[in-house]
Amino acid sequence: MLKGKIAIITGASSGIGAALALQISREGASVILAARRREKLEQLAAEITRAGQVALPITADVTKRADAEMLVRTAVERFGRVDILVNNAGRGHFASVEDTTDEMIRSMFELNVYPLWYTTRPALTQMKKQGSGHIINIASMAGKIGYPYNSAYVAAKHACVGFTHALRMELMETGIHATVVCPAGVLTGWAGETEGGSMLEFFSASGPAIKRLASERGISLPAIEGVLPAEDVAAQIVKCIYNPVAELFTHKGSAEFLRLIAENREEAEKHQIPVVLGERAVYERLKA
Repeated sequence: MLKGKIAIITGASSGIGAALALQISREGASVILAARRREKLEQLAAEITRAGQVALPITADVTKRADAEMLVRTAVERFGRVDILVNNAGRGHFASVEDTTDEMIRSMFELNVYPLWYTTRPALTQMKKQGSGHIINIASMAGKIGYPYNSAYVAAKHACVGFTHALRMELMETGIHATVVCPAGVLTGWAGETEGGSMLEFFSASGPAIKRLASERGISLPAIEGVLPAEDVAAQIVKCIYNPVAELFTHKGSAEFLRLIAENREEAEKHQIPVVLGERAVYERLKA
């Protein structure tokens, strides 16, 4: 049903980006795959091509405005249009507020925030000519609530959510949609590639401590669905392309917990006490 549609996906070499590229190509869309890892892009493009669809891999660093603009220009020159833009490129951050360096702050915003403008501005020029289009920004639950030990990432993803809300206001009744996607845990390489060091040991060690503290204190943890495969999240994004929404929460229980936060943040934070205490103990041990 997406036959004839042209999609640009940043951060397409792995994770949600790669899974989404495969799924929308199966729906008939032609995809421009953008990332810095050329070999992975070419492997993904070859898989899509073998299935009879069109994929164009482009090595690009979207923290550079010229690279980001080149993606849109290439789509228009090659295919004559841009129907779907997925701003998926991003990276996490692992450090307490006092351990977060200026370089970390700059890096988080240069990758997770600035490219939203770099890609969206030229894409909007084409989409407005067409009178149609869909801009999908991949944020995180970290764009809606706070998590300890990745404040720069949390701030950047809050910026992504705010950017999308403002964009939606500007696009009312233009035929162009904008959606922000807010996943919780996704089974990708994200946790092993965070700036400030891998979070894999942090998560694995803090999990049992969090459960023990919750039991000891009689606190119910936020009832948010556990880690999902990237393919499951991508499938929900495909449904959103067919039926656009303002915000897409991919994990069961996440929207409900956000409603609790909106009603009473202090009460909602009580459910996170075991998370904070468990992760604090592990963080202090790892950084000792």
